[in-house]
Amino acid sequence: MLVPIHTGARPSETDAGDIARTPEAQLAEAVGLTEAIDLDVVGAFIVRLSQLRPATLFGKGKVEEIKLRVATEKADLVVVDHALSPVQQRNLEKEWGAKVLDRTALILEIFGARARTREGALQVELAHLKWQKSRLVRTWTHLERQRGGFGFLGGPGETQIEADRRLIQERIARIERDLEEVKRTRGLHRANRKKVPHPTVALVGYTNAGKSTLFNRLTDADVLSQDLLFATLDPTLRRIKLPHGGEAILSDTVGFISDLPTHLVAAFRATLEEVVAADLILHVRDISHPDSDAQAADVATTLDLLDIDARDGRRVVEVWNKIDALDPERRARLQTSLAEAGGPVAVSALTGEGTDALLARIEAELSVGRAVRRLVVPVTEGELIAWLHRSVEVIGRQDTDDGVRLEVRIPPRQADLFRARAGRYVAD
Repeated sequence: MLVPIHTGARPSETDAGDIARTPEAQLAEAVGLTEAIDLDVVGAFIVRLSQLRPATLFGKGKVEEIKLRVATEKADLVVVDHALSPVQQRNLEKEWGAKVLDRTALILEIFGARARTREGALQVELAHLKWQKSRLVRTWTHLERQRGGFGFLGGPGETQIEADRRLIQERIARIERDLEEVKRTRGLHRANRKKVPHPTVALVGYTNAGKSTLFNRLTDADVLSQDLLFATLDPTLRRIKLPHGGEAILSDTVGFISDLPTHLVAAFRATLEEVVAADLILHVRDISHPDSDAQAADVATTLDLLDIDARDGRRVVEVWNKIDALDPERRARLQTSLAEAGGPVAVSALTGEGTDALLARIEAELSVGRAVRRLVVPVTEGELIAWLHRSVEVIGRQDTDDGVRLEVRIPPRQADLFRARAGRYVAD
């Protein structure tokens, strides 16, 4: 049983400039989230509330109405697409006689089902434990305190809850230490990649925007890509070939979603470090989705939590995906609007349309600030030639009688060392 919430008369808690979704789109997304963990949705509807009740979120009449629906459909689970307090969750479970999950708990369930690596499992467990800490009163109902008082007069519940809270806190501390080790290891990997002159490009976007399909298209990889929310959880990195012979490292990351709890973002910080450290970020949007603009705003909000400005056109490039799903009229208008240089790039990850233009755009953005030089290096300078291949981007090589002719693109961080080691062989 699925119950998304639309607070029609209640002012939004978000900024006035945020783009509101339609209730129908919220309902469709909530259904998709529920189906993402193979639950059978037997009922899905919008509940309009004039005010939110502290005890049950819904008014008494709505609680009774939903209780009847739950009993009629014999539902085991009710998903409420809204944040629930521990008290609200407990009261609703008592009223409806079914397990109740709110939006945060549902996302945690999906993340738990998707985690494939030890790192992913740690991050999911950390997020789940932090969420669970405030709900321990529900965990130990068989030990609830029956009397107040002191010593032998008090029940054991309070003691058990405190002990459990301490155990959870100790487990959180251990996981955070393990994730710090993951973070350190990733940092070492990034440091090693920086020694090789390949820039890094990160894919970000709303869940189900087609990031993994685009990743597979650009890298010939076989990362799981389905019409499924949060199909990808663990990050994947592959090399991509750029049009003029250069290479870059492309990373696919977890999708974002509206109302993503901040502790989830914090838990996945180790994974999202790949985004923070990227030279270029591709914001993949499902341009065929009716709420594409609202989804883009949610992604921008999450990037802000990572101290990344989504409006920085030199760092973040919008990729408008799924143009194959547009009707001809809208597609023609879209192509006209994209005539301006430096704007979004329209692609279809499914058919491959527009990917050549995207690769050219990636190369152009990564080339900014990277000087191109031509050299003629004597064949006797084998060590220097090897260093050039390791430390700068070799985009052309020709072996001739008078030496090795190289065309290289130099990262700013290597400019001084390049001049010191190879400056005398620059041919132009």
